[in-house]
Amino acid sequence: MDTLSYKTQSAKKEEVERKWYVIDAEGAVVGRLCTQVASMLRGKHKPSYTPHVDTGDNIIIINAEKVRFTGSKMEQKVYQSYSGYPGGQKERTAKEVLKKKPIMIVENAVRGMLPKNRLGRQMFKKLFVYEGAEHPHEAQQPETLEL
Repeated sequence: MDTLSYKTQSAKKEEVERKWYVIDAEGAVVGRLCTQVASMLRGKHKPSYTPHVDTGDNIIIINAEKVRFTGSKMEQKVYQSYSGYPGGQKERTAKEVLKKKPIMIVENAVRGMLPKNRLGRQMFKKLFVYEGAEHPHEAQQPETLEL
C-alpha cells in the first residue's frame, strides 16, 4: 500500500510576491474598512499565509477624510494621548481628529489590528494613507480594490 505524505509549505520572505492595491475610503465605515486592510497587510487573503512571515500586500488608501462612523461615535469616540508629564493627557473627539488629521484615524485603527511586535511594525510600513484622491504611487501600477 502506498502512503501519501503531504508537506505543509511555509512561505519564506524571499519568495513572497507583493501586489499594490488602491482602496477608495469615501463613505466607508472606519472599522469595516480597517479590518479588511489589516487582514491584507498580514497576508491572510493568500493561500501562502504564514504567521511568522510578512506575506501581505502594499495598500494605498485615498480619500481618508471622507470616512464615516456609525451611530454617534463621531461625537462620543475619544482619542487619548499622553505626553508622560503631569497634566499632559489630551483628549480629542473623532470629529476634531477628522478635521485636523484624518489620516490618523485610519492609521490608528489599522495599527491596533496588527501584531504588537517587530513583524507588525514591518507590516504597518506597507500602508500608505492620503487625504485626497491623489497618491504618488502610480509607478507601482496599483490595482483598484472594491471592499
